[in-house]
Amino acid sequence: MFKKKPDKFLLYLVDFAQHLDKTADYFIHFKVKDTETLHEFASTIKRYESEADDKVHMIIKELNDAFITPIEREDILQLTMNLDDVIDGMEEFTGWMDIYEIMSSDSYIDEFTHYISKCAKEILTSIELIAKGRLADVEPHAIKIKDHESKCDDLYRKSMKNLFKKEDNPIKVIQYKEIYETLEDIADYCQNVASTLQSIIMKNA
Repeated sequence: MFKKKPDKFLLYLVDFAQHLDKTADYFIHFKVKDTETLHEFASTIKRYESEADDKVHMIIKELNDAFITPIEREDILQLTMNLDDVIDGMEEFTGWMDIYEIMSSDSYIDEFTHYISKCAKEILTSIELIAKGRLADVEPHAIKIKDHESKCDDLYRKSMKNLFKKEDNPIKVIQYKEIYETLEDIADYCQNVASTLQSIIMKNA
């Protein structure tokens, strides 16, 4: 099924996963100092999100024109949309930060983004393995993604409990509730990638 040279669709997916990893790396390491750098942060992630949309459109067009694909075309499309969801989530988060003019992180945001970054790296490794025809090696990485998402579930509950317990300003409660929920959504999108990877493994191993 797999040629020595990876099929173009597998290379497209690797390219998309690399783009996700680059976006996540910027997402976690960029330091906001003021309103100007906050806007730069949101604008850059928006640009990465727009580039991801271009990749989605290109893959869909190529799928429509393709007669044979290395794995089921539905799986290629699902994985593509899952990857796009993760980047969309990052763009939504930075959008909220810009709207609310939140210019500093907290321990919960730091921990969320830490796990999201780890998920992105596991996703990239998994898709690179698929491109090399090493499906049997993907499962441990999919499990790690789900483990990181599970930690985000726990973190979400802790962050919300702390927010409602310690924050007296109702506006801040609304803002940070939105922020934490969006980060939890990103972790869920990563879990969806893992589930699609496991489905691909099961169908093609």
